[in-house]
Amino acid sequence: MAATFIKRMFLYSAGLTFTNMARLFIRLFTGVMFMSIGIRQIANFNQLAPDFCSVFGMTSETTLLVVILIEVICSTLIILGLFTRFALIPPIVSMVIAEHVMMQFYDTLGMAKLYSMQMGYLPMMFIGIFIFMMLAGPGKISLDYIISVNLTSVDEKGEAEAKEFELEDS
Repeated sequence: MAATFIKRMFLYSAGLTFTNMARLFIRLFTGVMFMSIGIRQIANFNQLAPDFCSVFGMTSETTLLVVILIEVICSTLIILGLFTRFALIPPIVSMVIAEHVMMQFYDTLGMAKLYSMQMGYLPMMFIGIFIFMMLAGPGKISLDYIISVNLTSVDEKGEAEAKEFELEDS
């Protein structure tokens, strides 16, 4: 009786259905959070653009526009589960740059100790979640999975037809 209970609790509850639901949840939750930041930046573009940091020799307006595009487009792809692993690369890079810029900002102000208590944890949190999603993948409840299943079935049909054609010729 106890062995059956333990088996059900640990083996069956760790099944693929729950892990796929968890991947869907983390994709939706993080995608919506990241997209909301981009939408707020679009709404406040004129106020943010003059003071936004410039990176890689771009003007502050261009840098803000690139960040907004990354946040909105990549978030949409992450939410849909489309090209998920590739869509995670630009947000990871932008969050690493954001973390670096924030560290420099607090260091120049001599407020490095306050950095951990301010909003500086946000880029690190996103980096961690994005790396997790890259390692775990989008799961079965995603467009990536649907496309891969369809491509696999088309390849298998093509191979079967090729073998059938070879048999007819010989």
